[in-house]
Amino acid sequence: MNLEPTLAASPDTASPDTMEAAVPAGKLGVWWFIASEIMVFGGVLASFILLRLTGPDWSGDIEHNNVLLGSINTLVLLTSSFFIVEVLAANRAGDLEKFKKYMVFTIVLGFLFMVIKGAEYTAHIQEGFLPDKSLFWAFYYGMTGLHGLHVLAGIVANISLLVVVSKPGGLARFGHRSEMCGLYWHFVDVVWIFLFPLLYLG
Repeated sequence: MNLEPTLAASPDTASPDTMEAAVPAGKLGVWWFIASEIMVFGGVLASFILLRLTGPDWSGDIEHNNVLLGSINTLVLLTSSFFIVEVLAANRAGDLEKFKKYMVFTIVLGFLFMVIKGAEYTAHIQEGFLPDKSLFWAFYYGMTGLHGLHVLAGIVANISLLVVVSKPGGLARFGHRSEMCGLYWHFVDVVWIFLFPLLYLG
C-alpha cells in the first residue's frame, strides 16, 4: 500500500503554460507607446500654453485659421471613433462583414481628415503663413504636423488589420488586434480635441 500523501492539484501550482497573462503583451505595448506619446504631446502643449499666456498676443494669427474646417475635422475624428468602437463590437460578435464595413468607414474618415488638413495647409502657405512667420505658426505646423503623422500611422495600422482579417480565418486569428488599433485611434482623437480649441479658438 502506498502511504505517501497525494498532493491535490491547485490553481496556485498551475503550469505557466496554462496561465493567461492578465494583460496581453500587444495591448500592454500599445499602452506603453501611448504613455510615451502623452509625454511628447503634453510637453508641446504645455510649452504652447505657457508661451501663449506670457508671450505676445497671438489672436491675430489664430484668426487666420478656419474654424469651420477645424470643426468639421473634429466631427470627422469623433465619428471615426464611433466606427472603431463598432469594429471592436463586430469582432466580439464574430461578424466579419460588419468588421470590414466599419473599418472601411474609419479609414475613409481618417483620409478625409488628412485631405481637409491638407487644404488648410495649402491655403496658409498661399497666404504666406509659414512656420517662420511667427512663433504661433511654428507651433501650429509643428503640433498639427506631428498629429497628422500619428493619424497616418493609425490609417496604415487599420488598413493592415483590414487586409489580414479579410483573409480566410483572419477574423479568428487577428480580430483581437482591433482593440489595440482602437486604443491608438482614440488617443489620436483625444489629442485633436486638445489641439482644436488651442489653435482655432484661442
